[in-house]
Amino acid sequence: MGDHEELGAFLRARRARVSPQSVGLPGGSRRRVPGLRREELAQLAGISVEYYQRLEQGRATRPSDEVLDAIARALDLAEVERAHLNSLAHPSRRIAPRSAGQASATPPPQLRRMLSLMDRIPALIINDHFDVLAANPLAIRLLVDVTAPRSGVPNLARYLFLDPGAHDFYVEWDEVAIATVGQLRLTVGQYPHDPDVAALISELTARSEDFRRLWIVGNVEQRSSGAKSLRHPALGVLRLQYQHVVPVDEPRQRLVTLIPEEQSATEAAVQLLRRWAGPVTTGPDRITPLDQIAVSPSTARQA
Repeated sequence: MGDHEELGAFLRARRARVSPQSVGLPGGSRRRVPGLRREELAQLAGISVEYYQRLEQGRATRPSDEVLDAIARALDLAEVERAHLNSLAHPSRRIAPRSAGQASATPPPQLRRMLSLMDRIPALIINDHFDVLAANPLAIRLLVDVTAPRSGVPNLARYLFLDPGAHDFYVEWDEVAIATVGQLRLTVGQYPHDPDVAALISELTARSEDFRRLWIVGNVEQRSSGAKSLRHPALGVLRLQYQHVVPVDEPRQRLVTLIPEEQSATEAAVQLLRRWAGPVTTGPDRITPLDQIAVSPSTARQA
């Protein structure tokens, strides 16, 4: 989609999410569409129905900030959704580096340095469309099926939606899938001309019914911390807190740390995993690229 088609799709999806009752309008079984009608949204935003219709149809190309703010309030958009709306409506204002091209495939030195010094927790470096660019030995042992793909660069989204084992590995698969799609949509809005992102979206749309269903919903999310449960083949379910570190000068990459709670069963399991993984070689120039790390799934599953 172009920016304005994407804008229309986003507005329709957000409008369908708002119940009439939540904004003081009558509901009823006679409604033919979920959520608000166009004329109701236009009334709440204080703009003409004709102009709002042109926005959804991609025919109004320069909405003012005041109009966008009014629509955002009427739709009760979160901060990240407001930013996405403005990015779609005013693509010329995008100031993100390399917005017209591909993300760098090389982690910046500061992230490589941080990763090289971590030996007690799993940690990895990913980009904004979930390619795994580097990982420490603990993360490789933990994410063995992710970091050992059959072909190509390891990618968390591709594994999530295309590998049958992902439903077992991610205990809260539905929640992870929703968040992943929301973050991919945010990336598409920020970097619409990145061919790698476009190729990934096309592949997942063509091959995954789950991805197509969630993509149509139109959610936008940006998660930098939280918790998730992973089911390791040898250690069972591990509950880990994740935290993203994003460098200011390379916002398309992030260091992801996976931290167990202190004195928990998960912390003990991670320490066992650490013994399996062996020593970590420190120093920013000694990080081994994933495609040069020989870790077989059978070895990682040793008890």
